This record gives sequence, structure tokens and C-alpha cells, in this order.
Amino acid sequence: MKRDGLLDLNDALQHPGRKIAVDISTDLPESDDVDLADSVEGFLEAYSTGNSLVIEGEFKTRCNMDCARCGGPLEQEVNFQVTEDFAVEGVPSMYSQDDFARVVDEEGEPLFHENSLIVESLIRQNLILNLPVQPLCTYGWEGDCPEAKVRQENSLGRQSSPLDQLRSILEPGEESD
Repeated sequence: MKRDGLLDLNDALQHPGRKIAVDISTDLPESDDVDLADSVEGFLEAYSTGNSLVIEGEFKTRCNMDCARCGGPLEQEVNFQVTEDFAVEGVPSMYSQDDFARVVDEEGEPLFHENSLIVESLIRQNLILNLPVQPLCTYGWEGDCPEAKVRQENSLGRQSSPLDQLRSILEPGEESD
């Protein structure tokens, strides 16, 4: 059951081998670290082995970023997989009347509230890990990017290259080694 951003995984934890599968669509509210152009869409599957809770899934979205070369805005598709394994303590209730299984949340930022997964925290964490380190516009590193050229000219005071600036410092007839 999913409510208020929580996915109740207690049924899977108390019955090892039982799988819970849900489709997810979220806009990741309160996200200052990611600028989404589209909702994050995908699915999650969770099951318990008795000693661990395994969560797997696949997601895709579009993010607004800055090109690493020219600094221009760009929208890029990001596809990522979620594969997490969390320790479980206690004995599943199907085996014992005296105890029940609980997820051991060892993350710095909490991913669980009791036995319910905080879905958006897990998705945000995995999305950030899968963002491109150096997103590039269609010109890439090798192409002649007009935006990069304009930015370079503006930063150099309309001179075409740093070598032109150095040449203007040298007196006519003087040569450099």
C-alpha cells in the first residue's frame, strides 16, 4: 500500500519470498538538487529473503542541466536502475508469534519510516547518483559549438583567442621563443 510518499513493505518483510510491485510516478517535491523537466516514471519491486530486503526498479525522467562545455541550458534524458539491499532484523511474524521482522535503516538520510519505504528519498538518491557528470550539448567536446564561441568572445572582450591577447602585448618585430 502506498500513501503519503510511503510504500508499506511490512507484508513482504513478514512473509519472505512474497513480492510487492508498484508503478511509480513522482515530481520529487522539495528537490533543490535536481531540476526535473518531466516526472520520474518507473516501477519498484520489493521482496524479503528473511535476512535482507531487496528493492529493485527502473526509472526514467528528463532533467534540465547546463552543458559542461558551453554552459548553455540543455534537457537530458536520464535512465537509471535501483538495486538496494537492506538488512532485516527480527523473525518474520509468519514464523514467530513473539517477534516480527524490521528493516535496519543504516542510511545517513532516512529511507524508511518503520517498515515503510520513503519512496521519493530512494528515487532522489538514485537519480542524483546517475546524473551525467559532464552533460554535453549536441556539439560535444569536439564540435564547433556556437554558444561556446560566443561565451568565449564575450569573456575575452571580443578578441578571438588568448593568443591574440598575448600578441598584442608583444612589440612589433619582437619574437617569442
